[in-house]
Amino acid sequence: RPPHMTMMMPAAAARMHPRSAGLTLRVRSHASRPALRVRAQQQQEQFDCAGNGGASTDMRPELKEAITTFIQENKVVLFMKGTRDMPKCGFSKTVVTVLNNCSVPYETVDILADDMLRTGMKEFSQWPTFPQLYVAGEFYGGCDITVDAYHNGELAEDLEVAFNE
Repeated sequence: RPPHMTMMMPAAAARMHPRSAGLTLRVRSHASRPALRVRAQQQQEQFDCAGNGGASTDMRPELKEAITTFIQENKVVLFMKGTRDMPKCGFSKTVVTVLNNCSVPYETVDILADDMLRTGMKEFSQWPTFPQLYVAGEFYGGCDITVDAYHNGELAEDLEVAFNE
């Protein structure tokens, strides 16, 4: 089974460039699976995506850059409620089951762990619900689209193309 990885965006890091914020990527053991965490060395602060009390929904450029990088570095990424081992919604659990049946490595990101990330992902993908599946750096769809593609064979074809690039 592929390693389980998660991405977390600390609120303080969303206001500055990842390098200047002291962001680091660390692989650490968690529940006998490595977990990728994007961590800030600075104290976390609570604020909305725009940093202005909710007057705007514009995504911070640093958050967008971090999401884009993570999606580009991993062939298959599932932004979901909960984790691969403990989904917190039936739709997320369904997509995890589909991906497990496809026997491909994939990364998961628990959007419930960070309000800024959850809000930002809706804007990033222009898709209002979770889970959100990305394949080969592109938004693939939510639960219904993924399940339909799995049943008609398109998902297997798309995953094969993604892993042979």
